[in-house]
Parts: sequence; C-alpha cells; structure tokens
Amino acid sequence: MATITPTIAPAPAEQTKSWRDDIKITRQGVFATFFIVFGAILVWNAIQFIAPDTVTRLTFGANLPELLVPTQAATLVIGIVWLVGGLFALLAPPAMERAKRIATLISGILIIPAVIIIAAAGASTNVTVLLQVSMRLATPIVMGALAGIWCERSGVTNIAIEGMMLTGAAFGFVAFTLLLGTMPNAQAQLIGVVVATLAGGIMAVLHAWLSITFKTNQIVSGTVINILAVGITSFIRREVLLSSEAGREPLQQFAIPGLSQLPVVGEVFFNGRPIFYMMFVLLFVTHIVLFYTRWGLRTRAVGENPKAADTLGINVIRNRWINVMIGGLIAGLAGAWFSLETNGSFEDNMTSGRGFIALAAMIFGNWTPFGAFGGGLLFGFSDALGQRFQLLGVPIPSQFLQMVPFIITIVVLAGLVGKAVAPKADGVPYEKEGK
Repeated sequence: MATITPTIAPAPAEQTKSWRDDIKITRQGVFATFFIVFGAILVWNAIQFIAPDTVTRLTFGANLPELLVPTQAATLVIGIVWLVGGLFALLAPPAMERAKRIATLISGILIIPAVIIIAAAGASTNVTVLLQVSMRLATPIVMGALAGIWCERSGVTNIAIEGMMLTGAAFGFVAFTLLLGTMPNAQAQLIGVVVATLAGGIMAVLHAWLSITFKTNQIVSGTVINILAVGITSFIRREVLLSSEAGREPLQQFAIPGLSQLPVVGEVFFNGRPIFYMMFVLLFVTHIVLFYTRWGLRTRAVGENPKAADTLGINVIRNRWINVMIGGLIAGLAGAWFSLETNGSFEDNMTSGRGFIALAAMIFGNWTPFGAFGGGLLFGFSDALGQRFQLLGVPIPSQFLQMVPFIITIVVLAGLVGKAVAPKADGVPYEKEGK
C-alpha cells in the first residue's frame, strides 16, 4: 500500500531590509533640510562677502526714527537660528513634535526680515511703503479667495475665478469709457464698478447653470469659462477700447480722517482706494455670515452633507445657486481693481493668474475668510518684494522676480498648507432623490 508523505513548503526567504526603508521623507523634514542648507549658506556669505561695518537702514515714515541694522550681525544670527532650528526639527524625537513645528515656524517667519535686510544692505528701504504695497497687491487675491469660499463652502468647485475677474475688469472699464463723455468722472467710475461686479455675476450664472443644473464636471465648467473670458475680453478690447481713448484716471485714493494719521498702521490700512476698503468689508461680512447666521450654517451643511441638509428641508440647489452668484459678484468686483482702481486701462490677460493664486490662498486658509486673508497677504508681500528688489537694484533678472508669487504658490501648496481639508461635498453634483 502506497504511503503519501506530506511535503512541507519551504519557508519564504527573509526579505533583506534596504537602507531606503529607514528613510521617510516628510514635509517637516524637507523644510528642516532647507533651513539647514540655507542657514549654512547664509552664515558663509555673511562672513565672506558682507563687510562688518555694512548697515541696513529701515525707515517707517517721516515722523518715525530709522532702525539701523548691522547687516553682517543680523545675517549671522538668522543663519545660526536656521541651522539650529533645522537640526532640531530634523533630529529631535517624535515626542517633541510640537516644539519642532514651532522651530520650523520661527525659521519660516525669519525669511522675511532676512530677505529685506540682505537686499537693502548698505542702503535704506521703507518698511511702511513695502507693507502698504503688499496690502494693495493682496486686494484682488483676498477678494478672489473670498469668492471661492462662498462657492466651495456650498459644495461647488470654482476655478473660474480668473475668468470672472478678467470679465469684470474688461466690461467695467468699457462701461466707464463709454459713459465718461456723458457724465462726471466719479459717476462713470461708480457705474463701471457696478458693471464689473455684475459681469462677474453673469459668468457665475453660467458656471452655476453648467455645474449645478446640468451637473457637468465643475473643473471643466470653470476651465471653459476661463477660456471664454480670454476670448471675449480680447475681442472687446480690440473692437471698443483700441478705437477710443483707452487710458483713464483710476479711482481716487482717500484717507479715513483720524485713523490715517496713526503711525505705520494708518498709512497701511486707512489710506487707500474704495475697492481696497471693500476688501475688509467683504472679509468681515463673509466671516459673520458663514459662521454666525442661519444662512451660513445652511451653506456649510450643504457643502458637507447635501443629502442630510435636503432631509432637513434645506433647498440644496437654490443654496448653491445663490452662493455661486455671490462669489461671482465678488470676483467681478476684484476684477474692477485691476482696470478701474489701479491701472486706469485694460490690457489682455491683465489679471495675470491672480485668480488661481486666490484659489491657493483659499486652500492655505483652509476655506476660512481670515485664513484666506493671511494667504493673500503672503502672496501680496511676495509680489511687493519682487518690485522692491527691482528698485534696490538686486542683480536678479526681472523675469525671475515676476515668477516669485507663483513659486510661493507652489511652495505653499506643496509644503506649508499641511492637511487642508475641503468641504466633503465640494465638487460633487447633487441630485434630489426621487428625480
């Protein structure tokens, strides 16, 4: 009788552990390495290329004293802080995670004074003017981010902010140009701003119609609107503006009595133009409405769980339509900043991608108004810094300086944002049950 001998399968060979398995690339590790490398470069350059007697003069206004900063000493201190902070963030045990984040944050904040002090070495720079320009350049970005918040908090992705802003800039300036001969300048400007706002709203209606009513892909809908805006505004400029006197006077700057006299703060915040002031009004209104009113609660519910909101009697479709239109009106007003408040003219593609940077500011701010305001200030400051480099004669090609805001956008989205969580139903079309 034959016997069957069971066979035992050989044990799988143990996998050899590679050194690559012990290396984990994390966001914090990347930034820590960045500060270590650039801290070492900063220390080396301070010793080798900056004379000990070099001074950077920081001015803050006519009635305030100058701040004299020893350039070499300040550069050495910042470089050493970067080195120590980077090494701590890279090598400290996981139990000190909070301290590591604080070290990385401090190192990141020191980038601003480091750049200003080194760029203005041996010369002077007005910090108040730099802040004022930063706030001014942040205006369309912050307003664009607020437009995105209104849309995306209700569950509608809106990458068409760029097209809405461009349309508002074009039609607002066309209305101003055509009406200028029939009424005073201030009235024509006011009507131009209103037309710009409504033009952004009309583009928002198109976006809502495609993405909410017909449930098309919201990214595709936004892309179509951006392309449409480029074509329409170029046609309008060629057919209307080039055949008339296109250069006009922008909206007038006015100071708020009393507040504008405050040192530094008054010059930065209370000595601007109308749309600049509207940015702050919309910022507070958006925050209050979204977080302290019934409409805001319903909007956030629709953006997180539209099915549950519908069950509670909230009209999801109507809520999304209204919020998208509000976002479009804000984006149109941001477009008026380009043509009516800043340049007094309209050029093709004059928004220059600021609508997309506004989306990055919105994500940076985690879909909150004041967080988006902080992101807008970051991008505005980077833009102002590029302009200041040109004035100081920093030997960097202007093309690279124009890239600074977009490089900052990439860095922020890739590293600084962390775990930004969008509304759960953002970008998801909703169809009422039973239909």
